[in-house]
Amino acid sequence: MNRFPSPARWRKSSYSNGTGGECVEVADLGSAVDVRDSKRPREPHISVCHDTWERFVASLRAP
Repeated sequence: MNRFPSPARWRKSSYSNGTGGECVEVADLGSAVDVRDSKRPREPHISVCHDTWERFVASLRAP
């Protein structure tokens, strides 16, 4: 868990509806991907290695 904001460019999930619902934001840092709650951007966020993130996303897309 990272307690300090990174200089990363955050992007909101494509499933976000813009009405304040539950959303996550991700920042691709090259060798790692940071994930945070879009409603609490200054709170701690998690960081996972890029390979783990790619496997996670692939598992969501799998039929």
